Amino acid sequence: MRTFDFIVIGSGIAGLSFALKAAEKGSVALITKRGRSESSTAWAQGGVACVMSGEDSFDLHIRDTITAGAGLCNEQAVRTIVTEGPAAISQLMAMGVNFDVRDNGNGAHELDLGREGGHSKRRILHFQDATGLEIETRLLERIASHPAIELMENHMAVDCITTGKLGYAMENSCVGVYVLNEFSGDVETLRSDVTVLASGGCGKVYLYTTNPDVATGDGVAMAWRAGAAVANMEFIQFHPTCLYHTEINSFLISEAVRGEGGILVNERGRRFMENQHPQKELAPRDIVARAIDAEMKRSGAKCVYLDITSKPQEFIKSRFPTIYETCLRAGLDISREPIPVVPAAHYQCGGVKTDLYGETSLRGLHAIGEVACTGLHGANRLASNSLLEGVVMAGRAFEKIRSQLRKPVDISLPEWRSGSVQDVDELVVISHNWDEIRRLMWDYVGIVRTEKRLKRAATRLRNLHTEVQEFYWNFKVTRDLLELRNLVTVASLVVDCALSRKESRGLHFTLDYPGTDDARFLRDTIMRRI
Repeated sequence: MRTFDFIVIGSGIAGLSFALKAAEKGSVALITKRGRSESSTAWAQGGVACVMSGEDSFDLHIRDTITAGAGLCNEQAVRTIVTEGPAAISQLMAMGVNFDVRDNGNGAHELDLGREGGHSKRRILHFQDATGLEIETRLLERIASHPAIELMENHMAVDCITTGKLGYAMENSCVGVYVLNEFSGDVETLRSDVTVLASGGCGKVYLYTTNPDVATGDGVAMAWRAGAAVANMEFIQFHPTCLYHTEINSFLISEAVRGEGGILVNERGRRFMENQHPQKELAPRDIVARAIDAEMKRSGAKCVYLDITSKPQEFIKSRFPTIYETCLRAGLDISREPIPVVPAAHYQCGGVKTDLYGETSLRGLHAIGEVACTGLHGANRLASNSLLEGVVMAGRAFEKIRSQLRKPVDISLPEWRSGSVQDVDELVVISHNWDEIRRLMWDYVGIVRTEKRLKRAATRLRNLHTEVQEFYWNFKVTRDLLELRNLVTVASLVVDCALSRKESRGLHFTLDYPGTDDARFLRDTIMRRI
């Protein structure tokens, strides 16, 4: 057993920000299941939404967020995160994070603020079209030189260790984590009174996603198994514009392209968003994604097109260098031809239910970033609010934890015991189950849903859960097996939440209940393990 003052699971903006703050007060185990920079943060193109100009206001940002959230946002959470945003951004900049600036016309420079769907003002801070990578890089530079932080790469958290399961006569609490060391194949025991989940979302539960391979819902599944409450998992955001190309998978075409004048057209070159919403291409993401889905189904086309050719080539190359170069390598010159795009699973708006300090319903377990459900996003996330939430909530969680720090409870944790299990010799079965879950979720639990398809998904997932559990108990754990276990758990939570919401709201649209029912469903969907 190794003991730390803090255990942090995940190396995106939330986990890194918290770890840097916590390291000033004690030892930190920073766990990341692959390389240190493999996170959804590093893939984030668009930027960070924050009120940073005199033309904008907190009230406008709050209004835009609540409007996008389709009635389910926690207004206190929205107001807190929006108003504390500028201070958090200032801290990032003080740590060396760069954001693009422009000449204000008076010989001085000011932040070059972009605009994205659902925003009434320009308020997106960005670094070209690789904002997340810039943030990730600068925070990791600080992590690498901090003596109090032990960065454990290629280590995957298996499960929370709770006093309830250990049989202690005390309030059920998270007192540590079992972690698979992928180098040795051993499962290590880490002890701490403070465990912070910052493990990101679950995009890989779907066949087509903009997320990196690490986004397998690990934190939500761990928290669920430990007994923490989970909320609003039916609200999975599909990004409207993922590049449609046979050789390039999971590449996002940033919403900022539409913010700078890009228009959506069908295969005949006709614009189709004009009759869908007053904001056209800059409507909230749920509306744009459904419009694209409907256009593709109506015409039988495999994709639609995003056209930014009205802008000069030099502007496109300087504002969107990553997108431009990636498309060019695929044989597409986006300054001369439209980009083929399709919707893809992008962001988990629900998650482990927390308060405004990242505290879950399980003592000692905290959640920040995409893994958490604070109430900020409601039924649909406003573009670029996620990085803002991650950095603000990291600070709030640390301040609350610091105020409650006390001498650790003297508890000895048992070592992981594999017993007589054998090495997994049926990798093809794991691969098959992984593929089946993702195809099932894409076909039955996608942008447009029906009760019949959801029930079919629920039935098959119950059977898959039994199969996966049999693997888990009879074979030595591997990353692939653990990710499969987490995927089937999270997929089941998404389906169960969706079945319980008998209405259409935000990202949850069902043909059986096309209207919104405030009288019965203006509330969070909260799930607790029995």
